[in-house]
Amino acid sequence: MRAVVLGVGNILLSDEGIGVHAVRALAERYVLPPEAEAIDGGTSAMDCLDQLASADLLLIADCVRGGHEPGTLVRLGDGELNAFFRTKISPHQVGLSDVLATLNLHGIAPARTVLIGVEPKSFGLGMEPTPELAARLPAIVEALAEELKAAGLTLVPRAG
Repeated sequence: MRAVVLGVGNILLSDEGIGVHAVRALAERYVLPPEAEAIDGGTSAMDCLDQLASADLLLIADCVRGGHEPGTLVRLGDGELNAFFRTKISPHQVGLSDVLATLNLHGIAPARTVLIGVEPKSFGLGMEPTPELAARLPAIVEALAEELKAAGLTLVPRAG
């Protein structure tokens, strides 16, 4: 089993960076097993192709526009991702769809892909998420952790 947790987003645009903040918080909260890797994909997931190739599980953290209240968590699994790419609901969607298509074209796509997203409130300038999304960060981290645990991986909480 090899799992990759990919956080995407622009941390200069408040809620747009929530995926990066979530992956960083996951690595601060848990000691990941050697089979799992947390990656800050920023705004260029295409640069991470080698790390994503042939993963058993690709777990993506990002903001997702779905018309819900800010802070609403969304989980999209393999079958649901096709619908996700038909309607643009993430600023990184084109980049992510290109990354997944490239991996698929070369026969090295992840066996499973799951997206954990959260409805943004603002893409205004700012290095921190809005208070609404900052308050949801622990829930996003736990959703990521639960996906890894469901895949059979053991996460150890960090002391302190």
